[in-house]
Amino acid sequence: METTENKPSVFGISPEELRAVETLYRAFSEGNPDLLDEAVTADWQDIPLAPHQQPGRDGVKPLIREFVAAFPDIRIQILEIIGAPGRAAVRAVITGTHTGEWFGIAPTGRSFRMPIHEFHHIDNGMLTHTWHLEDWFGWLFQVGAWPVQAEETTR
Repeated sequence: METTENKPSVFGISPEELRAVETLYRAFSEGNPDLLDEAVTADWQDIPLAPHQQPGRDGVKPLIREFVAAFPDIRIQILEIIGAPGRAAVRAVITGTHTGEWFGIAPTGRSFRMPIHEFHHIDNGMLTHTWHLEDWFGWLFQVGAWPVQAEETTR
């Protein structure tokens, strides 16, 4: 996660809530699933779940390891956080290179840039619910996994 001179705009949330939100993204960008213990509740609802992801905080930890293995140069830049007590919306962008298998898609070695929008419910400084909007279709196109090549569609 980018934390240098390009700080995101932050409006309407407490420092404790900001810490929880930033820690969630650090867990992914640093490939450290144990950071989730500081940011999300044990019964955290990650909506929608990824393929083969189990519910709760521990259910996403293996996914973080797979994510970093597929995109070792991953960078998550938070652009903006807005919210009110108990809730936050995040606009961010993920960039990286597809060098490992991700959900059955063989590595292509191609770079991508994917905007994400996520919405969080926060209680006592911990995320309890997260809703996602990610452009996975755009990601498939950028890494060369879509459209399917002509010889594959004629089989």
